[in-house]
Order: sequence, then structure tokens, then C-alpha cells
Amino acid sequence: MEEPIRILRTARRTVALEITPGMQIIVRAPLRMPDAEIRAFLAQKRPWMEKHLERMREEAAEAKNTVVFTAEELAAYKKRTLAWILPKVEACAQMLGVTYGRVTVRCQKTRWGSCSVKGNLSFHCLLALCPEAVAEYVVVHELCHRRHMNHSRAFWEMVERYCPEYRVRKNWLRENGQKLLARLGVRE
Repeated sequence: MEEPIRILRTARRTVALEITPGMQIIVRAPLRMPDAEIRAFLAQKRPWMEKHLERMREEAAEAKNTVVFTAEELAAYKKRTLAWILPKVEACAQMLGVTYGRVTVRCQKTRWGSCSVKGNLSFHCLLALCPEAVAEYVVVHELCHRRHMNHSRAFWEMVERYCPEYRVRKNWLRENGQKLLARLGVRE
């Protein structure tokens, strides 16, 4: 593994590991954690790091061959997603017993949906290319934030109550979403 490892000592209690999109490994460690403990932590996490770095290399190679969506295609996906999502949000909000503000559709780099503290919902334009069940999960997920503005146990219990197969749908996004997002290219 030839990637650089950067150690950041911060006022924290636990050690954490991050691999950046540029494939830099960052270890966030407590201020007083001995170097030997950090090395032991890295040795323990080595298989995990190698697995994720390999996957990132494969994704980077795939991205080089990816055809980027045109502005016209993205505009069409925005319209298509908005037309589909508005009635779905209304129906799901009634089912969950929550209210919401504005609904927008955008081309974001990483998020499939978001919910502001004011109840405004934003969804990714590429949800139009996802299976309907996956897009429905994103709607339920964001509307559940109207009750729980976090990812607490209560939040996930609410998601599961209204979308029992949410894990399968969430995994679909994890496994396939990056390929769709890669087609955005460098657009914002």
C-alpha cells in the first residue's frame, strides 16, 4: 500500500480512519495516543484499507470510460424526477403524518436527498434512473427527518416501519449510485 498516511491529532476520545477521494489515508487520533497504538490500529485496519483502496482504483478506472450526461439530458431528468416525486412526496407525507415545505430537484455531487430544518426537501435529478422502490426509499428517508432530524435509532425505526425493505434499497444506492453520479462529470 503506497498511499500516504496523514495522522491528525485532535481533542477526541477515539481513533478514526478516513480515505479521501484522492486516496489519502487520514487517521484522526486523540492528542495523547502513543504512536505505537496508532501503528497497531493501522495494522489491524490494513485489510479494510486495501479493500477500499482497490475499489476506489477500480471506480477511478471506470470513471475514465464514463460518458458524461449532457446539460439537456440532466434538464430532462430533473423534469422527469420532479413530475414523479411531487405526488410521491404528498402521498408519503400523508402516510407518515408529516408536513413539508418546498420540493426541489437538483444535480448534487453526493446526496440523493436532503431535508432542511424548515422542511424543504431536495432530491437528486438522477432518481429518475433508479428503480422506483429505491426512489421511494429516498422519499420516505427524507420525510422521516421531519420527525427526527438525525440518524438515530428512532429515525431508522420510523424508516423501517414505512419502508420495511429499506436496507435492500439503501444497498442498491450504495452499489449502483456511484456509477450514476460518475456520469455527472465535474458539474455542480
